[in-house]
This record gives sequence, structure tokens and C-alpha cells, in this order.
Amino acid sequence: MMTSIRQTALGALIAAALAIPQVSNAATVLRLAENQPESNPVTVAMHHFADLVEQYSEGEVIVQVFAGAQLGQEPETIEQAQVGIIDLTRVNSVVLANVSPSMSAFTLPYIFSDWDHKYRVLDGDIGKEVLEDLHDIGLMGFGYMDAGARSFYTVEGKPIKSIEDLKGMKIRVQPAPISIRMMELLGAVPTPMNYGEVYSSLQSGVIDGAENDYVSYHTSGHYEVAPNYVEDAHLSPPALLLMNKAKFDSFTPELQEILLKAGHEAALYEREIMREANTKARETVEASGATVQQIDNGPFQEAVQPIYDEFPELAPLLDRIKAAR
Repeated sequence: MMTSIRQTALGALIAAALAIPQVSNAATVLRLAENQPESNPVTVAMHHFADLVEQYSEGEVIVQVFAGAQLGQEPETIEQAQVGIIDLTRVNSVVLANVSPSMSAFTLPYIFSDWDHKYRVLDGDIGKEVLEDLHDIGLMGFGYMDAGARSFYTVEGKPIKSIEDLKGMKIRVQPAPISIRMMELLGAVPTPMNYGEVYSSLQSGVIDGAENDYVSYHTSGHYEVAPNYVEDAHLSPPALLLMNKAKFDSFTPELQEILLKAGHEAALYEREIMREANTKARETVEASGATVQQIDNGPFQEAVQPIYDEFPELAPLLDRIKAAR
């Protein structure tokens, strides 16, 4: 498996490098993997991060952003970053939780009561402690970014008007235990698959629906083949920029500070443009014919309550998160 990942990553790096302008031999070049397209706010923020690093280091460090999953989907790029095949990757915390258990606390359904509560937790001691846990798996985490609120969307003829409509539906989820279990509790059939496979699976009827925020719903084109969007907002997991820890440690303290500063500023920038982009994306998909439905998510919240008891190792962390409301 590892050999296959290395070979695939090496081939992707060689191919992608052909399209990247050459830089000075004196500069240190870092490669950053991003699975979203260039138009997505997280990708825009990653380019902003690259600009800041180049500016603050006066060209000593150059970050090259490979968007659109050129270097692989998130599970692959996390592993590549861990072993040093690539230097940086931007991922969703849901997928990251597969290798860093404490990150799972931020991926539970309805764990955050609102935007302010979410960032009190993430920007406070709890968020810092969870980032420090990444060191144990060879990764360095920068500031938390926003990945929007995830809601369901389904194909033509299968709208969700109540929780009963989910029963038996094949819904794509991110390949993570909590997402799979949440879907089971809601009565749906969880169908884990990588992001790049979702459009064709919706189009061909392999799945009945998926779940994501408005921006990804729009930039992925999923609204074209799954025009029924229902705002249940079951998940609000953060996104993160990760770096190979050994690579980070190899830099001088001055360059480490530059990377941290650029990462923090890029995260704050991403949160701002992501909120704006979600509002605009909703308007765009509705104008294109997608139907957005409001729904009482009370029954959804009640149905997923057992999930909190199924992860007892997270109980102390969850108690602290709830106390911050």
C-alpha cells in the first residue's frame, strides 16, 4: 500500500511540476496539496498562504499549490504529508480524525451551537491541545479554517422533507467512522467514497445523495445532478492546513515563525471569504434551479444522540466543549 502511494504521488508530482514556473535555486520549495478546485475559498486561501510565505521570507521559501486533487484525495495526502512525500496539505478534520482521534470531537454532529461557540473552542486551549496531538503522528497543524455547515442534497425525485425520507437512502459520506455512524442513526445507508467520485455516482444513481456546504455543492457541480438541498446543518467540522512535522522542525526559528504567522493569517482570511462565498453559492445554485428547503433539525439531533455515548474516550473533551457554550 505504501509503495503504491509513493509511486502514485511521485508520478503526480512530476506531472504537476511541468506546469509550475521554475523558481530560484536558492529558494526552498514546499509542495501543498489541495483537493478542491481553484475557485473554492480554501484553495484561494492556500494561494494567499503561499503569497504570505514568499513575502515574509523575502523569497527564501516558496509554496507551490497543487489544486484539484492533482496529488491525491485527502486520505492519500494526509499519509503523504506524514511520511514526507509532500510538505503540506489542506484537509477536512473529518478525514483527519481517522489518524488523530482527538480531532473527532470537532466532527460530531451538532457539537457546536453557533459560529461564536465554534471559534471560542477552536481558537482557545481546546483547539491548541488538539493541534498538539498531531505531533504524535508526524504532523504540524496550523490555524483552523471554516468548511461551512454540511447539509444533505439529493437527486431529482428524492427530496428530504423529514427525517423519515432519509430511511434507506444511499448517502455518500466522507470515509470516517463518525460520519458513517451518524448516517446509520439517521436511517440512511452510508456510502463512503472519495470526493472526486461523487458527481458521477450521483449522476449514475450509485448514490441517492451526499452532504456538504453550499460552496462545495456549487464548485463541485453537484447541484446539477442533485438539485434538492435541505438545510439541516448536521456537521460543522473545521478544515486545517497540515505540514510534515520533521520538515517544519528543519527550518530556523525565524522561518518557523513566518510559516506560523502566514498560516494564522490565511486561516482568518479563509473564514471571512468562506462565509461570503457560502451566501453567494446559495444564491447561485438557487438561480440555477436547485431547490433549497428549510427543515426542523430537532428530530435529526435527537436521532444522533447515541453517538456521543459511543465514543467514551472523547467524553472529557466533549464536556469542555459543551461548557464553552
